[in-house]
Amino acid sequence: MTRLSVNINKIATLRNARGGNIPNVQKAATDCQRFGAEGITVHPRPDERHIRYQDVYDLKPLVTTEFNIEGYPSESFIELVLSAMPQQVTLVPDPPEAITSNTGWDTIKNKEQLKKVVRIFKAKGIRTSIFVNPVPDLVKHAADTGTDRIELYTEPFAANFSNNKEAAIAPFISAAIAAKEVGLGVNAGHDLNLDNLKYFASNIPNLLEVSIGHALIADALYFGLENTIQMYLKQLR
Repeated sequence: MTRLSVNINKIATLRNARGGNIPNVQKAATDCQRFGAEGITVHPRPDERHIRYQDVYDLKPLVTTEFNIEGYPSESFIELVLSAMPQQVTLVPDPPEAITSNTGWDTIKNKEQLKKVVRIFKAKGIRTSIFVNPVPDLVKHAADTGTDRIELYTEPFAANFSNNKEAAIAPFISAAIAAKEVGLGVNAGHDLNLDNLKYFASNIPNLLEVSIGHALIADALYFGLENTIQMYLKQLR
């Protein structure tokens, strides 16, 4: 069964816009779990424009489901993850100035770098996932790094879903099949929402987890956080 991990970056963005502690990021994470979320995802960036490094430390004892920390494996990020010891770390190739993640790793060009980082985290018992585009060859090379999972970058699927959903999902099916062939688990995230999630999840083999933040938090403005989480869980069931 596919797990729902809620990315709470947007909660922190709203807090940071005014200073202070409203909305409270720690309470939001606790509430998301209480309302049914099966994981909490954060993506701290060097400028701390949303989730701050201190948030990661504050959240660690509160996350009773699964804590997933995403980010570019800079020295400071690696130190943060090793200090917080989450259940999962997701390696994302975005530069510090990126507004949001917009592509996956070139697992051929960056294989040696990824091998070193994966080795560090796995030595501490932290499950690793590598953010990749839906290209079977890149998925197969990701396996060479020693990673446990890949996370499929789903923005292209979401962008093309309304035009031709069969064509939009085809490369993701191929990538998921390739992952199974080389023994990798499959996560997915970016622009998945209430319109496209059910179709995606029902067609991707071995989909273990989806990480959803922007759309889910935006929907919560209209439907309420508890109801929204239940609506997303329903799409996965």
